[in-house]
Amino acid sequence: MNAIAVPGTCSPRMRRTALDRLTMILGVLVWSSLVGCGTALLPRPVSVGQNDTSLGVDDVFDVRVFGEEELSGSYRVAPDGTIDFPLVGVVRVLGEEPGAVAHAVETQLRDGGFLVDPQVSVFVQEYNSKRVSVLGAVANPGNFELRNGMTLVQAIGLAGGFSQLANRDGTYVTRNVDGRARRFGIPVDRITSGQEEDFPLQAQDIVYVPERIF
Repeated sequence: MNAIAVPGTCSPRMRRTALDRLTMILGVLVWSSLVGCGTALLPRPVSVGQNDTSLGVDDVFDVRVFGEEELSGSYRVAPDGTIDFPLVGVVRVLGEEPGAVAHAVETQLRDGGFLVDPQVSVFVQEYNSKRVSVLGAVANPGNFELRNGMTLVQAIGLAGGFSQLANRDGTYVTRNVDGRARRFGIPVDRITSGQEEDFPLQAQDIVYVPERIF
């Protein structure tokens, strides 16, 4: 016996499609309600603030002592926050700025009687302790090392670029500002078209790329 189509009814596949769309719409409404409750996106800040350049565990930096090649070399910050420097021994560097580390090495070389007037420079090669997250509609979401001068577009490139469903101009960055999480809307298409400057990232920033709704 053949099935009889009843007017006003939908096939199971059509019902599933309608249910999926309804679920998506409800998700958008929930997100909108959250925005209305204080999580609205802020315009990009005029000043993005100063990057944290202090040293952390697993960071790698070069120490150069002028005229003393045997004392120059690369160092990785140990889990206890120190490095073992020739002649002077253990130097604590955790949380210190590169310039402060250079000064500490100079002081210990001079006070220890190893050099009369040491001139030391420190150059950070890898900030492994400082990372940014790129999440959402990108090819390879994850956490990435914060490279010196890294921008939002560069971070998205490290994550493999946008997915086909990415809402590029809906991209936002969550950042800790004075102890509170702030969300800044970043119109990426305006950046890539040259209408706005790229957005410099800071340690612990979270870049999120939403998907297009339709």
